[in-house]
Amino acid sequence: MISIVDYGMGNLRSVQKAFEYLGDDASVTDDRSAIMFSDKLVLPGVGAFCDAMARLRETGLDETIKAFAASGRPVLGICLGMQLLFDRSYEGGSYDGLGLIGGKVVRFEISPSLKVPHMGWNSLDIRRESLFGGVNQGAYVYFVHSYYCVPEDADVVSAACNYGLEFAAAVHSGNVMATQFHPEKSGDAGLLMLKNFAEMKA
Repeated sequence: MISIVDYGMGNLRSVQKAFEYLGDDASVTDDRSAIMFSDKLVLPGVGAFCDAMARLRETGLDETIKAFAASGRPVLGICLGMQLLFDRSYEGGSYDGLGLIGGKVVRFEISPSLKVPHMGWNSLDIRRESLFGGVNQGAYVYFVHSYYCVPEDADVVSAACNYGLEFAAAVHSGNVMATQFHPEKSGDAGLLMLKNFAEMKA
């Protein structure tokens, strides 16, 4: 069973439908016990970092996610879910994240000719197999974000992208991995990434 964490932010059903299309059992839930009994955890999200962390703390889901990650089972963050895994975000202030990956989240400061948010399809520079087994180098995936993650350790970057500057499009640290893009909206390449995650062993 794959648990998709429901903390009230993001289109969780689209992630669930992608896993169901692949034949995987995925449940959208905020039940902490159910999450802890799952084989894998997905943390998606769309919206503001500070609001998301506030909701995770109010519900106790922040500690559940940390405990699940500490168990060694696979964890996948998507979009805002990736940013929440980091130590700190500077979106609208300075806010602590879950601290599962060392680093920070900062806003794009790029040429005025490039619009922020970064929205649409862009190609990946794949650097580690991680989620990307069988995915073609340069595959196009779908992004919607104004902030990006800066890991303390560059070696955790499993794929990079360039939008006025090079940034981490995906990371992998131990059993914790994440994508800044939306694999559930990224066609066949994105579905293959989700399939790879579903097939991972603890």
